[in-house]
Amino acid sequence: MRAPWIRRGPPLLDPSGLDFPDPARAPTHAPLARGGDLSAERLVRAYELGIFPWYDVGTPPLWWSPDPRAILEPAAIHVSRSLRRTLRQRRFRLTWSQRFDEVIEGCATVRRQGTWILPEMARAYSRLHALGHAHSVEVWRGDELVGGLYGVLVGGLFAGESMFSRDTDASKVALVAGARALFAVGLRVFDVQFLTEHLASLGAAEISRDDYLARARDARGATVALPRLDLARACDV
Repeated sequence: MRAPWIRRGPPLLDPSGLDFPDPARAPTHAPLARGGDLSAERLVRAYELGIFPWYDVGTPPLWWSPDPRAILEPAAIHVSRSLRRTLRQRRFRLTWSQRFDEVIEGCATVRRQGTWILPEMARAYSRLHALGHAHSVEVWRGDELVGGLYGVLVGGLFAGESMFSRDTDASKVALVAGARALFAVGLRVFDVQFLTEHLASLGAAEISRDDYLARARDARGATVALPRLDLARACDV
């Protein structure tokens, strides 16, 4: 039996504007809206409101504001004994937003059960990166890109979209170092959207949607001092 929202369909966005329905009133586990486009203006507006796109082949863009929402807080970041050993060994070198398109490609291909990162989605986030709204953490072993993550930064909120790993602990290093470095230069909210076992092992936890949206509103006016970002220091344990 199909879910009710699939039968009825969520509200259709007006293609001529950037308005969204109230994210606080979205269904708990169903899209807030559908349609529209993936223009930079629409994506930035969505993230400012605590909304993100997530959809599959054959559907229009679907926009989500789930309840609960998963975030990573600075005091809760968990570094396991094995990850601590990896960080101390300095096996990896980290860079910031130097290979954004390669990170998206890695996230789209290094997955066991398919991907929601469709070609049009990758192009849209590449445009956001060119405009300074989307960023990546790259993890290198020598000259080989072995892991990373990417997301969208609006004000003091970073919305982590996806990460990948081609080497043990590479994605964990990207997340831990990226989050620590961003919090150190003014980040207020590190959003990871849905809680998974992998994210929970690194300290992510769920909060209510109302709490998340309040934090997102407070973060809009904040400034993150990206020129002072220090990923190497964030690896110190």
